[in-house]
Amino acid sequence: MTAFPDVSIALPEWVQREVRPGERYETLEDRMRFVISLAARNVDRATGGPFGAAVFERDSGLLIAPGVNRVELSLCSLAHAESVALMVSQQALKTYDLGAEHLPALELVTSSQPCIQCYGNVWWSGISRLVTGTSIAQTSAIAGFDEGPVPSNWAELLRAKKPSERAIEVVQGVLADEACKVLERYAQSGGARY
Repeated sequence: MTAFPDVSIALPEWVQREVRPGERYETLEDRMRFVISLAARNVDRATGGPFGAAVFERDSGLLIAPGVNRVELSLCSLAHAESVALMVSQQALKTYDLGAEHLPALELVTSSQPCIQCYGNVWWSGISRLVTGTSIAQTSAIAGFDEGPVPSNWAELLRAKKPSERAIEVVQGVLADEACKVLERYAQSGGARY
């Protein structure tokens, strides 16, 4: 090796073709169905693991950025769906702080409860609400993923509000049964567990 490689994580081509920036999803269920469909298409097209996520304007449901798991194809353990959605949002909005004063309140909707890595990313991102589908227990039991040592009181910790911290509202279990079906399909396909 004569130089260090540049690092880039790109959305799959099908996302660029099929997902339109600026679409609105009125309800939490609509938003969750959208991210579950991202996860399902990611599995069906063999472009990553069984996880989808997206950042939306919290009040209007405007889609800011989608994300899907890209770990294997990008050769990067950081390329989880939540992380990809947050990174794409930050680039689209030209800020590392998704809680900046000039922005509307933003939320991350994800087909599964964040692993330990994504839990930290959520904490630092600036979003004001996290909406999850499956739990870590379901993700592990159904698809065999090791989600790391997420604290048992993780949702309460995100909701904590101290002068130097931002409180993050947490809504859990939205359409969990539908999200579980994607995990089941992935497990039956023999996809990698990591």
